[in-house]
Amino acid sequence: MAGETQITVVGNLTADPELRYTQNGLPVANFTIASTPRTYDRQANEWKDGDALFLRASVWREFAEHVAGSLTKGTRVIAQGRLTQKAYTDKEGNQRTSIELEVDEIGPSLRYATAQVTRAASPNGNASNPAQSAPAPTQEPWTTPGSFGDDTPF
Repeated sequence: MAGETQITVVGNLTADPELRYTQNGLPVANFTIASTPRTYDRQANEWKDGDALFLRASVWREFAEHVAGSLTKGTRVIAQGRLTQKAYTDKEGNQRTSIELEVDEIGPSLRYATAQVTRAASPNGNASNPAQSAPAPTQEPWTTPGSFGDDTPF
């Protein structure tokens, strides 16, 4: 939507995502991303951590199940989404405001780790990505692993 505040956050999950279901059976996963800036102090000749930002985040539907099944506490992630502001009343009756991230995209950071991607099947049996439901192209000889060794046929 136009006018929404879009941000990208890089940080670590502070706990495993909490997967829950609404009364209507809609899955939602909630988690916190901790992002701590680091700067190099030339005078002390060392890296120093700045103040950490702890940002609550949420994802919905199948996306929530994918996140809960893939990401764990301590995982360094890159998350992109929309900031939302919510007003509520705490237990003492005080008006409070919280800022949360409604995640549109999230994945593990590959800066200090590796990952293996597995495509999730949609409820109708096709891959989640609509492009994956298209018929596979015919196999060309140069796309068959090992058919030409390390040499490219063209």
